[in-house]
Amino acid sequence: MARVAGLLSQQTLDFESADVDSVVVDVEWSVLREIVGPIRRLLTHGEADDTRVLYKPAGGSLSIRDFPAVKSYAQFALVSQSTWLRDLLDSRRYTSVLQPIVHARDTGTVYAREALLRGAERDGGVVHAQYMFEVARGCGMLADLDLAARDSAIDTMARAGHQESLFLNLTPSAIDDPLAALEHTVAQIDRLRLPHERVVFEVVESEHAPDIVHLRGLLATYREAGFRVALDDVGAGYSSLNRVHQLRPDFIKLDMDLMRGVDRDPYKALIARKTIEIATELGIATIAEGVETEGELGWAQSHGAAFIQGYATGRPSEPVFGQT
Repeated sequence: MARVAGLLSQQTLDFESADVDSVVVDVEWSVLREIVGPIRRLLTHGEADDTRVLYKPAGGSLSIRDFPAVKSYAQFALVSQSTWLRDLLDSRRYTSVLQPIVHARDTGTVYAREALLRGAERDGGVVHAQYMFEVARGCGMLADLDLAARDSAIDTMARAGHQESLFLNLTPSAIDDPLAALEHTVAQIDRLRLPHERVVFEVVESEHAPDIVHLRGLLATYREAGFRVALDDVGAGYSSLNRVHQLRPDFIKLDMDLMRGVDRDPYKALIARKTIEIATELGIATIAEGVETEGELGWAQSHGAAFIQGYATGRPSEPVFGQT
C-alpha cells in the first residue's frame, strides 16, 4: 500500500485512502493508462493476484451491479495495457539486446548470441520481455509481439555484424500458421544475409505449447529450411525431459533455477549431471543457463556442459532504441 501511495504521490495524483488497505483515485482514463504499468511493476506476482481493482468509468457510488467488474490487479493491468502495448509496437519503441553464449572450455570464445527483447516507456524506462509477453498473452497480442521480437533480433544481429550463431526465442502458441510465419522470418533472414545454419530457434514455452503434434510440426518446418532448434528450461520438471525425446533438439538449455547454486546443492547437482550425461549420449549440445558465480561456472565446466550463458561469462548488450 505504501509503495502504491508513494507512486501516486510522485505522479501528483489526488487519491483518498478509504481505510488501511484500500485507495480511491479519481483520474481520467488517459492518465490512468500511463500509471497502470508502473504500479504493476511495483507489485510481486502474488500481490498483483491478491489486490482487487474496480474501475468505474462514470464514477459515482458503489452498487451491487459493480461487483462483476471487480478484477485482480494482474487481470486489470493486462487488459488495460493492450493500448500501451499496441502503442509501443506501432511506434517501434523496442529493440533487442544480445547475450553471449560461450564455449565452456574457453569462455573467452563466443559461440552464439541470444537475442532478448527490450521495450521502452515513453519516459525512457526500459521494459523487459517477460512483462511485455505477459501483457501480450493476456490481451491477445502474442502473435504480434512474437513477430516483432524475431524481426528485431534478426535486425540487431545483422547490424552488429557478429558472425556467430543467433538464438531466436520462439513462442509456439503465438504461431497458428507455421508456413506463413516461416515465410516472413526467412525473408527477413535472407534479406540481411544471415546463413540459415547460423540461426537457432529456441522454444521458450514448451510446457505450455498447444500440443506436441503442433510443436513437432512447427519445428520440422523450421528444420527443413536449414535452421536448428534449442529447448529451454530443461531440468525444471519431468515433462521438460519428456520433451527432449519428443522434439529431439540440437541444443538443450539447463534451467537457470537448476543451475543456481548447483555447486553447493547435491540434489540439483545430481539432476543437472544426469541431464548433461543423457544429452551428451544423444548427441545434444548442452548450455548451462543463468550461470552467475565462479562456483557455478566451475561446476558446469567440470561436469561436461558444452556451453555457458550467464553473467559470469557475459552480460547482455545495452539496449539502443530507435534503430529497429
